[in-house]
Amino acid sequence: MGETSLSTNEMSYLGLTEEQEQIYRLCLREPGIGIDGLIDQLRLSPHAAREELGRLRELGLLRGGGTPQQEAGSGTDEDGLAAADPDVAVARLLDLRLHELHEKLQQVTELQPLVASLRPESTAQQPPTVVGIEQITDPPKIRDRIDDLAFFAREEVSLVEPATALRPEDIEQDRPRVLRCLRRGLSVRTVLVRKALDHAPTVSYLRELESHGARVRLISHTTAKIQMYDRRTAVVPVHPEESSRGALFAQESGLVSNILAMFESIWAESDDLGALLGERRSEGEDGPSELERMVLRAMCSGGKDEAGARDLGVSVRTYRRYIADLMQLLGAGNRPQAALLARERGWI
Repeated sequence: MGETSLSTNEMSYLGLTEEQEQIYRLCLREPGIGIDGLIDQLRLSPHAAREELGRLRELGLLRGGGTPQQEAGSGTDEDGLAAADPDVAVARLLDLRLHELHEKLQQVTELQPLVASLRPESTAQQPPTVVGIEQITDPPKIRDRIDDLAFFAREEVSLVEPATALRPEDIEQDRPRVLRCLRRGLSVRTVLVRKALDHAPTVSYLRELESHGARVRLISHTTAKIQMYDRRTAVVPVHPEESSRGALFAQESGLVSNILAMFESIWAESDDLGALLGERRSEGEDGPSELERMVLRAMCSGGKDEAGARDLGVSVRTYRRYIADLMQLLGAGNRPQAALLARERGWI
């Protein structure tokens, strides 16, 4: 296929065929290319090209190129083809693949009754499987086990964290795991202590989770540290004040039920994050929170958004959302005006 040929199908893990990837890449390189140019450069038959174009349009990776009826009637296109931005395209494909994977996992778990129907057919007497408590002390193994529980969870994740502030390394470790659960449509509930509102990076992380669909609450005080997956598996520390002693993974129904009841009690006694932040805003007479002051200072420093987000321990998207909220609060039309108004009000 000449210079446009690819040695590997790099987007195959996102569900694209080699031909679909070649078309998408060519449309990125040559915006406005028509179907005739595409057929000529990639050496595709008209039928194959239209078929692959149709699939790419369905996926939202291409726009234009005329209607399918126009193409069928004339063999040419009038409008030319435009490729979706790579960030948008990859995010869309990832979501589709995660959805497909989630459906397959559900189908696999529904096969569990098959084991019960097959067991009586076995002539060998197998000892019953003991489902109880497992203690793991090695931190990497603990993380791996938690990653597995989150990956195979199908319904709900429930968390309680008694720390007054989340360490940056903990946030970076937990963020992708929790966001994957939210993207798959799981219910995520998390509870922290109110003192965490004094730690800007923690608040920013909680607001990010909330913006993706998590339900976040805060309680005056708790010593419980709980992770619950699908109400079937609970993870608790061996000792609440000595993390080096490892974690307990419980699947014993009686114990898990008690831990779940403890979580529900903590949840019922806690208050929504949004309500508490609203109270603090009212007490501050519409002034900014400490986190918002940090965002304003980062914005006024003149650095790039990526640097400001990194300093605050948040994503670039969350950082920009904070700036947009502050501009609205200040009544500013742009960032320089927002900086000027913030200085006039003594916010920075």
